[in-house]
Order: sequence, then structure tokens, then C-alpha cells
Amino acid sequence: MPDFVPGLDLSRAFYAEAVRPILASQFPDLVYAAALIGYGSDVLGYDTPRSTDHEWGPRLLLFLPDEVAPSLGDAIEDALRAALPVEFMGYSTSFGPKDAQGVRLRVLGEPGHITHHVDIWTLGAFTLMELGVDPDQALLAGDWLALPEQKLLQVTSGAVFHDGLGTLTALRERLAYYPHDVWLYLMAAQWMRVAQTEAFVGRTAEAGDDLGARLITAALVRDLMRLSFQQARHYAPYSKWFGSAFAGLPVADVLGPVLRRALAADNGHEQEDALVSAYAIVGEQHNALGITPPLDTAPSLFYDRPYRVLAAGRFVEALARAIEGDEVKDVMKTVGYIGAIDQITDSTDVLTHPRIFHRMQALYKEG
Repeated sequence: MPDFVPGLDLSRAFYAEAVRPILASQFPDLVYAAALIGYGSDVLGYDTPRSTDHEWGPRLLLFLPDEVAPSLGDAIEDALRAALPVEFMGYSTSFGPKDAQGVRLRVLGEPGHITHHVDIWTLGAFTLMELGVDPDQALLAGDWLALPEQKLLQVTSGAVFHDGLGTLTALRERLAYYPHDVWLYLMAAQWMRVAQTEAFVGRTAEAGDDLGARLITAALVRDLMRLSFQQARHYAPYSKWFGSAFAGLPVADVLGPVLRRALAADNGHEQEDALVSAYAIVGEQHNALGITPPLDTAPSLFYDRPYRVLAAGRFVEALARAIEGDEVKDVMKTVGYIGAIDQITDSTDVLTHPRIFHRMQALYKEG
């Protein structure tokens, strides 16, 4: 096996040294975009040698103008098949057909007959496949809330190697993160999740339910991690890369050890102690954003019960007051603080298929 090269670097070099010269020579007037975006740990920058066993290698996406794709798509496909090298940086440039799971594996290629993984798209077809929307579509609040973060991350991560069209870069900039009011609403919804369960660690521990206390502690840890992504204005990936991506957030060096302490705690008092410390860190992160008046981050008792909490509902209320536009206010009137699709469900089937997750838009509409 050749030395491992991160897939994004491999694909960037593959475009520059192998694909671009062919396009320049045989299609000199072609206007196109080239990128590595969409699915894959290589797109997110989390690939390792383990990743090379499927859908990984010298690959990229070419985006053609709508009016050119029908007439030139097959010609470009054939030109690349005939002229690409058999290997690039030690990796085969040929891939086999999709297997039963829809995955393509690298195979040995034959000169002049390279079954390459340079996928040819129009931007409209790609965004419809990934997000279920047209790239020129104006997104309303309900549209944003029904789009899974992993899907948004796939479109805005990776790299654009060339954009003669200009439209791919414009789309990525437009989708870079949620509009301001939607962002505030997502954080309000996430604080609401904390508010609804923060007293339960103490109560389950008091009742002798060790497993229940551990489960609730773990759920609160995940909620605080997702809130940290929101505060950093960074889309959170799905579960496989959730912890890896969290480690790259500015707050992770401070918050991470406290969250690990909460998960490792052996009793309710230790769990609660670690969690209130975590609440304070995330609360101070909220105050540093300057989007609401500063809020007290010291723990308090849950009414007259001996459970220490942040009283996270205060953050919900403050964020709700900061929302200015009627569009998001109407969402709050309709569904309260249920948040976006990722805050409602972690079902892979729901979050993967546009035909399913777009039905969630109906939740955010009155009537």
C-alpha cells in the first residue's frame, strides 16, 4: 500500500495534475466547477488509512452548466476514461460498479479504459440529490429547520478546486450557516432541552436509579456538545464524527474534560457537580456572544428540592426576546421550542433521505 495521503489532498492533486490537463486540452472552452464535496470522511477531513477500503481514492465532482451537460457530459466521461492514468500517487484511479450497499471500491484499471470516479453533475441535480432543494431557491425558516446538519455540512465542507461557474461558491457561502434568527431559535431550543432534564440527574440518583442517572447525564452531555457547535456557528456532523468535530471547537479544551468527568462519575453527586461546572462554561460562552444581556451562570436549587441546576429556561427566554423577525416568531408560535430536525430526531433514515426530511417542513407551518 502507498503512504496514506488525506483524501482531500489526493483529490486536489488528482484534479490539478490529471483531470485539469485533459479538460484544458480536449475541452478548452469548457466552463465548469471542480470540487470534492458531498459524502465521505475525506470531505470532512476525518479520513484515516481505514477509510481507504471504500468510496475513497482519486475522485472528485465536475459541475457543468445546465445547457452543456446533456451534450458534453458523455464526451467528457469518455475523454477521462481514455486519458486518465491507471494510478495516481500510488492509488488506482479505477473503481468497480456499485455493490449491494451502493458502494464503489477501487479496482485495478486498464490503460485507456479507466472506470474513474470523476462524477459529472449539474449544480441543480446535485443539490436536489443532497438537500432536496433547488440551488436558486430562497430558503424560509421552515426550510432551514428541516435540513439535517450533516447534509448542510456535506455541501459546505470539502474544497472547491476550480469554479468557473461561480454558482457553486455562491451556494456554499449562502449555506455556510443558519440565518441569524434561525440560529437564535436553535440555541433557544437546545437550552430548552437542558432545562427540561437538568433536574433529573439528582432525582434519579436519589431514587437509586444509577443506570437512569447515567443515561440522563449522557444525554445532557450530548446536548451541551450540540449547543457548543451552535455557539461556534459550526454544523454538527452525525454521530460517527460528532466527538471528533467537537474536539476541534474552541471551547473543547475547557469543556471536554468536564464532560468526560460527568460521564465517568460513579454517583449522582459527582455527575451533578460535573454538569453544573459544564453549564457554567457553556453559559459563559453564551454571554461572550453578546446576543442577550449577560445571564448568571452560577448553579441554583431546583425549586425547594436539593438538585443543583442552571435554571436553563432563563437562556431560552433571553434568546426568544432577541429574535426580531416575524418568520421565526411564527415558528415559535406554531411549534414552540422543538428546534430543527436534528433536535427532534436522530433517526438515520429521516436525516439521510430528502424525500423524508422535507416532509418535516410541514411541522413549522401554521394550519
